[in-house]
Amino acid sequence: MALLLPRRSLVAGVVPALALARRVVGRSPAIGSGAIRPVRVETKLVTHKYRAPYKFGGIPVDRATVLDVRIEVEDQGGRRVTGFGSMPLGNVWAFPARDLPYDATLAAMEGLAARIADIVGSCGLTAHPLEISHVLEPEFERAAAEESRARNLVAPIPKLATLVTASPFDAALHDACGRAMGRSSYRIFSPEMIGYDISRYLGHEFTGADLQQVLSEQPLESLPLFHSVGGLDAVLPTDRDPAPDDGLPRTLADWIRFNGLTHIKIKLQGQSLDWDVERTLAIDRVARETRPTTVWNYCVDFNESCPNVDYVLEFLSRIREGSRACFDSILYVEQPTARDLDRVPRNDMHAAAKLRPVVVDESLVDLESLLKARDLGYTGVALKACKGQSHAMLMAAAARKHGMFISVQDLTCPGASLVHSAGIAAWVPGVAGLEANSRQYMPEANREWASRFPGLFRITDGQLHTGFLSDSIGLGTAT
Repeated sequence: MALLLPRRSLVAGVVPALALARRVVGRSPAIGSGAIRPVRVETKLVTHKYRAPYKFGGIPVDRATVLDVRIEVEDQGGRRVTGFGSMPLGNVWAFPARDLPYDATLAAMEGLAARIADIVGSCGLTAHPLEISHVLEPEFERAAAEESRARNLVAPIPKLATLVTASPFDAALHDACGRAMGRSSYRIFSPEMIGYDISRYLGHEFTGADLQQVLSEQPLESLPLFHSVGGLDAVLPTDRDPAPDDGLPRTLADWIRFNGLTHIKIKLQGQSLDWDVERTLAIDRVARETRPTTVWNYCVDFNESCPNVDYVLEFLSRIREGSRACFDSILYVEQPTARDLDRVPRNDMHAAAKLRPVVVDESLVDLESLLKARDLGYTGVALKACKGQSHAMLMAAAARKHGMFISVQDLTCPGASLVHSAGIAAWVPGVAGLEANSRQYMPEANREWASRFPGLFRITDGQLHTGFLSDSIGLGTAT
């Protein structure tokens, strides 16, 4: 049973509006047909306790604090509409500081959210959401530095945590723009609507590029669900299962039958090669014994915990020796080594990527990091709603330009944040599937959404059904 703590609003009023206006004035001269002006921002926080701990990267997580954002905007005709965005703050993943406890990193991100709310509400910009994000990003980073100093943090709020904190604000703006224009938020990206081509955001190499052409004309009707197997999850019937006896599955075989699974995301430790190999092979055996005729597909995710690329190469070699079928089922390897791409010695992925695509996730915070990762041998990217809708769309364009494999992942996203993640996966071509593990770890947070979008929240055929997004306005959450 999920623990639902009382909702609380963030306290804004921490950024002097006049100083902000002076800094952003003149940064956005062009106004496209999709321009909107934020006039009011409302935020709420709610914490959900997981039904069972979720272990990734060697760290168990047992709760999530979700930030809901509503932004009222005014379009160019003076009409006002409200957009909605929602995202777990995910501090364990976004702000992994060894010298700071969970409550300290969460509180820092909540404090930053209050500052961002004030920045967005006070900016006075009339622009497309992509442009608003571009102009305000330096302000968000400034706010993160100020929040870090105010709290005397031994480790400052990193850029990834700033992206995560800002993401529901960015989502609310894209949602509002779509609603103002009476169309999907995935149909608002032509240069005429933005006011620029995307060379403004990605450099001269993209001169004349149309972001709308990066997306499909229609979203997928459905896409495969990646079921996540965390480090504590029961794989064999003899495994100790931390989940309560609440009517939901408690072993991998039960989940396979319950959801009709064909795709599995395997969370590994990166610190014990024997454990990682045995765990992967055990999951593969259970999958094939439970559904022998299924074509299985796996993602193996080390959450940057491998010491070096040699570990990855040895892992893949031993998996291939143990089961060629299991090896062939691995679609890609996700972020095996540390997120610092400038770390010495270099973690060059070229050799590993010859065996299986290697996808960059935690390291991917901007175009520079994408290009660095590509130079290091990464052959794919993980798009995430928790880094912002603007970020996801631009990184999709950059990945396509450079011929990179594209995946979409979530952050144990419940409710509206899962609808948002599914939208990215459905509208960006070539995505292999989407994890949606809030149904496993905090199903109570999805209760009200399951009746509205049953094809997305009640899975019986291994597919997330996303066809409803073709007729949706905004991001499709319709709250």
